[in-house]
Amino acid sequence: MKFCDECGSMMKADGDEWVCGSCGYTEARNEAEESDMTTQQDQEESDIVDMSDVGEEAMGPTTEIRCPECGNDRASYEMKQIRSADESETRFFTCTECGHKWREDDH
Repeated sequence: MKFCDECGSMMKADGDEWVCGSCGYTEARNEAEESDMTTQQDQEESDIVDMSDVGEEAMGPTTEIRCPECGNDRASYEMKQIRSADESETRFFTCTECGHKWREDDH
């Protein structure tokens, strides 16, 4: 993965150069530098975990919130700090009925 030196966006390989989709900056590709990069092809696929037999108590805490997919009014949740420390945590929800996942951020 390569990031743009001008704007910090992720760049994409296009032939013999890296191209930034945000600002248009280009940079020549370096084979020696790229040999240390990890690509999606290098990574193993993870197994799908079947959670259908797991009881609600093992899914973690639940809350009353409407699922945008099926309308169910209950979801398990977890909170993670994914932004800088002075920002609030992000809440991740999983519908207890259909398994739909979504997140909620404070704005």
